Amino acid sequence: MGEVNRRGRVVGAVVGAGLLAVALAACSLAPQPTVTRLPPAPVGASSVPTATVPAPSVVPVTPSSVPSTSAPAYVGGTDDEPLTCADGESKTISGSEQTVRVTGSCAELSVSGSAMTVDASAASIGTLSVAGDRVRVDAASITTLSVQGNDGVLTSAASIGSVDLRGDRTQVTAAGTISSVAIRGQDNTVRAGDGIGDRTIEGRDNQVG
Repeated sequence: MGEVNRRGRVVGAVVGAGLLAVALAACSLAPQPTVTRLPPAPVGASSVPTATVPAPSVVPVTPSSVPSTSAPAYVGGTDDEPLTCADGESKTISGSEQTVRVTGSCAELSVSGSAMTVDASAASIGTLSVAGDRVRVDAASITTLSVQGNDGVLTSAASIGSVDLRGDRTQVTAAGTISSVAIRGQDNTVRAGDGIGDRTIEGRDNQVG
């Protein structure tokens, strides 16, 4: 009886070993996943490559010099330094609260500004153009007078060919005649020692005679 038990244990051990061997063989035949290992990145290297974009260069722009469109005030015109017109020359005077002396023969004299006083008693003027308020001009002679402004005083020691006045409270006086007068404004006074020719008047309280 003991011999039979011993043989049964031996047979069981052999059968168990055979089953284990079959199981191991089956496991070895099953496909295994393939694992690819990359080498480690160098120390300090970034995992994502970066691109350096240069900053746009800034070039400072120097502003160009723009000439002023306003006429500069005439410097001088005193008794020591008069403004002299050569024959047929044109001059421009611009400023505020200044006194300017003009001599010579001016083809055209332009005066602009405020509270300007022009002593042209030693000058003959072809065309006198005045733009501004409280401008006073005394001239030896004026051929053509154009005034745009208020409270002016314009005087000629001789005759005036034509007067074109646009403004208020301006006085025009000629020792000789005034051939024609055109007024657009009010409270203006135009006088001529030897009479006034054609007259065109628009406005009220203007005195012409």
